[in-house]
Amino acid sequence: MARGKIQIKKIENNTNRQVTYSKRRNGLFKKANELSVLCDATVSIVMISNSNKLHEFLTPGTTTTKEVYDKYQAAMGVDLWAKQYQKMQEELQKLNDINRGLQKDIRRRMGDCLEDLTYHELSSLKEEMVNSVKVIRERKAKKIENHIDTTKKKVRNCNEVHKSLLQAFDIPKDEPQYGLVDNGEYNHVLGYNDDSRILALRLQPCLMLVQDHV
Repeated sequence: MARGKIQIKKIENNTNRQVTYSKRRNGLFKKANELSVLCDATVSIVMISNSNKLHEFLTPGTTTTKEVYDKYQAAMGVDLWAKQYQKMQEELQKLNDINRGLQKDIRRRMGDCLEDLTYHELSSLKEEMVNSVKVIRERKAKKIENHIDTTKKKVRNCNEVHKSLLQAFDIPKDEPQYGLVDNGEYNHVLGYNDDSRILALRLQPCLMLVQDHV
């Protein structure tokens, strides 16, 4: 039974498209290999699927695709890389110019390379520096404010711990024989003397040890 003629158009079903691509790719590579062997020809095929997978065929004995391209350039008398190389050189030059400009701008902000600036450029630079100093001062003030708030929270926490200890041991607030020591790491020592013994407490964030000394 004769096969029906296949209409050449994009296969919409993704699975069918991938299966067809795989089968026809293998068939194409097989034909390329036969052509290479039968006719002693150099053949190179590069295929990229719609999922960006690269598939490549090279004549046996050929190491890289570039080797085939070099033979093509020699046969045709053209340079495939010249245009791309020139484009890369131009892009590199632009990046170097930007880099030099940024370095010069940094040196000017440090007080160097000011000789070639006009009066208006110097005024503009001064205004930028003043604004930068303002931002730095505001940031510094914010840091100091945050540090003060954190310290106040630590002090409040110490006072709460102190108060809870007084309540736990039923010690009057006006009792003179006690004291609170803060070493900066939330470790506190509370001691008092009731004419019979001294009680020392050491507090840690997750642990409280009690030692009695007669």
